[in-house]
Amino acid sequence: MQTNFTAEQLADPKLASSEKILRSCVHCGFCTATCPTYQLLGDELDSPRGRIYLMKEMFETGQPATQEVVKHVDRCLSCLSCMTTCPSGVNYMHLVDHARAHIEETYRRPWQDRLIRAVLARVLPYPNRFRLALAGAFLANKALRIASLLTWKGRVPVALTRRTLGPVSEKVGLMKRTRAMLALAPERLPTRSPIDQPAVHAAQGARKGRVAILQGCAQPVLQPSINEAALRLLTRNGIEVVFAAGEGCCGSLVHHMGREHQSLVQARQAIDAWIKEMDGAGLDAIVITASGCGTTIKDYGFMLRDDPAYADKARRVSAIAKDITEYVTGLALDAPVRQVDLVAAYHSACSMQHGQQIKDQPKALLKAAGFTVKEPPEGHLCCGSAGIYNIMQPEIAGRLRDRKIDNLEKVRPDLIATGNIGCITQIAKGFAERERSIPIVHTVELLDWVTGGPLPQALAEARLGESPATAPQATV
Repeated sequence: MQTNFTAEQLADPKLASSEKILRSCVHCGFCTATCPTYQLLGDELDSPRGRIYLMKEMFETGQPATQEVVKHVDRCLSCLSCMTTCPSGVNYMHLVDHARAHIEETYRRPWQDRLIRAVLARVLPYPNRFRLALAGAFLANKALRIASLLTWKGRVPVALTRRTLGPVSEKVGLMKRTRAMLALAPERLPTRSPIDQPAVHAAQGARKGRVAILQGCAQPVLQPSINEAALRLLTRNGIEVVFAAGEGCCGSLVHHMGREHQSLVQARQAIDAWIKEMDGAGLDAIVITASGCGTTIKDYGFMLRDDPAYADKARRVSAIAKDITEYVTGLALDAPVRQVDLVAAYHSACSMQHGQQIKDQPKALLKAAGFTVKEPPEGHLCCGSAGIYNIMQPEIAGRLRDRKIDNLEKVRPDLIATGNIGCITQIAKGFAERERSIPIVHTVELLDWVTGGPLPQALAEARLGESPATAPQATV
């Protein structure tokens, strides 16, 4: 692709980097075949190639982002399927991240958008605030359910009023997105995990290695059982595990919102916590159980490349960051202690298969554990979760989710395995709306269960595997 940047513009390291990415694009259009939004909407500007043209023009002119650019960049899921498909190696991830930061700096969004984005950025990365928000959402959902059953003095039913106002609220961005947030809130409030604090957990038997597990922000609030399972699996197989003090959020969520300063502050905080461990007792790996976080942490070296105080430390952290399935593949896991006769549909999160190019390890681990693993049609397409995408773009996210569920059901699984909390939440809600009960479980919970851990709650509720009464008790 021919570009028209001035020498003065290219003196900016960010623009220079994006200019190289733009020049690597050859307009082939292969990306359109695997782009979820283009598949749904059929608009060239909602394809990677179309967005690249928009971003190129925005960067070359140096002008503030326009409403059209913002609309189409906001519709991008950052699923990175285009990067898997691209024969020219275009690093679309770095390009769209730069565009989002430029939009955040130069474009004034409508007040409704600014409000909800500010709330999400100030709540989701902070576990205690997120717990309070979930408690509020839980109460709000309960109140709405009660209201739908009530009548006011025998006159107009509240349910009828809500049905009448529903179409109106769909036209108002703030109300529409608030409804999307409420719909994603769990049916019951998760309890705080006993391992939700900095600590060192000794290996069982002879120590074979030492790792840090990313504690994370949203995942341990929504489903603390995931990190608990990872801890049991690793310590049972001779790995000492540390939850590093002062780690905090990895910065992924706000990074993809274009809030560059906040994301780098969070990244530096996490880096400091891990470098302290690396330079102290040492770490073989930083193990991540949420693939969305993993993609960002592995990119710290690029994100902080121009920070003289953190560039080297960021590269060191990125170099040892591994998804839990990536790390466990290198271990000689204990043999399964349970025989399973279950069909698992493997949903590969976009951040896993496209962001980190981890495709075979999770499936191989599940097969070795005794599961019959099946891959659904269109496995490369996003489920519509994508960080806060299912809140900010609920219509497109809903259509992608329904398409994903249709494809998952085609392989007639007993359960669905995946490696990202966002996908778990998104797909589970879709099945709940259909009043279907196919459980979706994190891969590490299945591996932990088969090798001696407790029955995952989702399987117990679906009456698969052992009964809860006979399952081993969790020890964390």
